[in-house]
Amino acid sequence: MSFGAKERNVFRHLDIGVSVGSTGLGLDLSTHVTDYLRVRAGVDFTPHIAFPMSFSLQSYSDGGGVTANNFEKLQNYMHRLTGIEVDDRVELDGKPTMTNFKMLFDIYPWKTKGWRATVGFYAGSRKVAKALNTMGEMPSLVAVNIYNNFYDFIMSDDAIDKPIFGDTYLDPFLVDDLRADLETEGHMGIHVGDFKDGKPYMMQPDTDGMVKVSAFVNAFKPYVGLGYTGDLGKSKRFTLDVDCGMMIWGGSPSLVTHDGTNLTKDVVNIKGKPGDYVDLMTTFKVYPVVSVRFAYKLF
Repeated sequence: MSFGAKERNVFRHLDIGVSVGSTGLGLDLSTHVTDYLRVRAGVDFTPHIAFPMSFSLQSYSDGGGVTANNFEKLQNYMHRLTGIEVDDRVELDGKPTMTNFKMLFDIYPWKTKGWRATVGFYAGSRKVAKALNTMGEMPSLVAVNIYNNFYDFIMSDDAIDKPIFGDTYLDPFLVDDLRADLETEGHMGIHVGDFKDGKPYMMQPDTDGMVKVSAFVNAFKPYVGLGYTGDLGKSKRFTLDVDCGMMIWGGSPSLVTHDGTNLTKDVVNIKGKPGDYVDLMTTFKVYPVVSVRFAYKLF
């Protein structure tokens, strides 16, 4: 590969490139400032491809811990309260959401060879991935919220002291019977894992009947890497770039649920595929970048 003298000035030529790789799909413009320096600027975004995962629904109480043995009984309670058959598992879809502006500087130590070093940065939103329940889980999660609110009401003094509507009060004997029946059952929730002090972390749906987890990193992400640029064809209007490097996104991502719990820092013993995803995210202190770019010289 060779860059002629007529191309040594800024903007004497301009390339448009498309790329695909671990940062997603990209579109950029590039120009050689000198024989030894090229500047690239553009945007990368990740397609929202879903990665399925699931959690189990269980009951829990402050004194009795977590149990799945009474789930059928609670299913019957929730069916009587809501008319909904509640599933024993909650399905979630995890999706990458990275969109970044990029500014990269390619440094060519040898002007007649395509090997190069690259430095620069990516900048975008802090949220790089999200997971939320599928639409099919909405009825079950709404039913869980209704049951938990009913449980809290029955166990509180309001069940006897305040009317349920108008001037109508619940029979105190009925309240006592319900309390005796429900107090050993506890709330319903998703047993995600355990806090570091040993207490179970039970995630309840939010007020919209949803469960959500979002992954956050730094908005500004420096980049360092190595690469190669080569011509395609005799016309030299088409070029191929290969990049390999790392995006420094500020340590392990924070995986934050809708109730504010950080799964990366606060929770351990996360089971199944969700635990595998959390372990994978916490392993990468930087984000590996591997991409292939095809470019066309506009002028």
